Amino acid sequence: MRSSLHVSGILDQTALTMVINLEELGDRTVKTTALQHLQNPRSLQRMQALSSPSMKSSLAAALFSTILCLSSSTALVEGNNNCKCLYGQPCWPSTQAFDTLASQLSQPLLQPLPPALPCYTDPSGAECADVQANTANGTWRANIPGALQNLFFEDYIFPNNTISACYLNTTLGIPCEQGSIPPIGVDARSPEDIQAAVRFAKEHNLKVVVQNTGHDYLGRSTGRNGFMIWTHLMKNIEFHGAFAPEGGDGSEQFEAVTLGAGVQWIEAYAAVGARDRFIVGGISQDGSVGAAGGWVLGGGHSAFSGKFGLGVDNVLQFTLVKADGSHVTANAHTNPTLFWALRGGGGGTFGIVTSVTYKIHPLVPVTGALAFVNFTSPDNAQRAITEYIRLHATLSDNEWGGYSFFSNYTMFFFYLAPNISLPEANATIGPLFNLLHEVGDTGLITEVVPFDSFNALANFSVPGAQDSQVGNRPEISSRLLSRDTALNKAEETARTLLSLEFVAINYIAGGAVLRVDPESTGLNPAWRNAVAQVYIGESHEEGASAETIRATQQRLVEGTAILDTITTDSAAYLNEASLHEVDFKKSFWGTHYDRLKRIKYEVDPTGLFVVPRGVSSEDWDENLVCRV
Repeated sequence: MRSSLHVSGILDQTALTMVINLEELGDRTVKTTALQHLQNPRSLQRMQALSSPSMKSSLAAALFSTILCLSSSTALVEGNNNCKCLYGQPCWPSTQAFDTLASQLSQPLLQPLPPALPCYTDPSGAECADVQANTANGTWRANIPGALQNLFFEDYIFPNNTISACYLNTTLGIPCEQGSIPPIGVDARSPEDIQAAVRFAKEHNLKVVVQNTGHDYLGRSTGRNGFMIWTHLMKNIEFHGAFAPEGGDGSEQFEAVTLGAGVQWIEAYAAVGARDRFIVGGISQDGSVGAAGGWVLGGGHSAFSGKFGLGVDNVLQFTLVKADGSHVTANAHTNPTLFWALRGGGGGTFGIVTSVTYKIHPLVPVTGALAFVNFTSPDNAQRAITEYIRLHATLSDNEWGGYSFFSNYTMFFFYLAPNISLPEANATIGPLFNLLHEVGDTGLITEVVPFDSFNALANFSVPGAQDSQVGNRPEISSRLLSRDTALNKAEETARTLLSLEFVAINYIAGGAVLRVDPESTGLNPAWRNAVAQVYIGESHEEGASAETIRATQQRLVEGTAILDTITTDSAAYLNEASLHEVDFKKSFWGTHYDRLKRIKYEVDPTGLFVVPRGVSSEDWDENLVCRV
């Protein structure tokens, strides 16, 4: 097939105008890919940056010849690793190739479909009723390949602002479409399954999506027209009385547990608690967050971090499948550089984790402190929030942790004090409770509650807690609150936060987190000065137009700029963060980014594993399909 490319270019300080005549390009995929490059602001910016008067038309032609590689009409989709192969393109593996893959797996291949599809095929049927009853159930969603907890990332917005989605509300009159959910995948039950999937993806240059439970605020566990590796049913749990990390001399031994990639925190807590032990993990409404995936790879915060450290501080060993298909161990003695990167470098980036081994701890009694108050005036809100923020320094010293949200009108928090007696807890929290009684209305709740151990918290109902974000369409942004800011700038920090409509503070740092060497893990060093995470959020309704969604995202960007005034380094928790960061490398990893990127390319030189705003993602276009 004959291809022709006519480029006329004018490059100057302010503009790049290029006209490509694609009439004779018979292959639709090549046309689409070419247009994607033309519409990519990063490609245009790079060309502008390289421009000079002597390079105008010749550089334009050379760049576009390189980008499009149109020696044949299918160059971009066959034999050119600059772009990944997507479903529907000529390069997509044949049925025979997938049959060969299936013969190497323990389970049939998956064909993920939108969770709401039954309400379009049989609106009055039992399956649709199940969908309607469980859309906001995190455990239910986690059990569906391709489903996400945050529904926004199941949708796909095209450059022309049309949206591919499958909404629960069928009365919108919008057809059910695949959206961002990958059309095919592997139901991995063992490392060998993952190895076969990785080798297949590498051979065919596929866009890889790794998913466990679908808890994700950045869209990292989905990808339109990609190839999914689903680890959710890798549920092995193994205990060790004296675990010695592989490759060491055996002098260091730990009581530990190894969790398979698909284990969720509710399962881990039950198994560990049955042995009268405790494990540091995530806390969500139904415990459906994965215990051996993105949570720990992004740092892993907990209400118990102040006592025992973050998730990354409790990891002894990972096993994972690398981009070359090898199954390796990473710990302080074996692959220590990779071990450093995995502890905070983010999920879906350095390989596919098959197991994580954590320290476990003796059970200790826990005291809870609960407050729910409606403020009688904005001035009273300012007084209360100022003292509340200032108290975080003391809470840090005493290894407390917990969760809260507030506005000019109301405040809720539930904090936990491990191994702190009731009198000690009252002495710490009592002055704040007294102030809340001064500034709150008659419906306020302040209570200190003792628990025998973490296990006893399972059946405790927290009045005033937030509704679940599962099954909705939120986007959030976060910043870490330093100990110095909490202690010495409480009043101005309170004023800034109260200027926002709604703010949450997760008190999930301080204490033991501050006592860890910032250079010991790939985690953003700012965590080692932080006592809490502050976050804000915006959301939109299903069926919203792309323009409405963009406006929602812009409000989040503006709110983030306000949060930045209370920080010195714009540090964020990358698992609970925004896609719209001004500088995600700085916010998510700080001074560790350059080293993380070097390690990334050492273990994955071709970029098989790339996720939105992950390490090295700036080297790819917005869809993470083509290198820029």
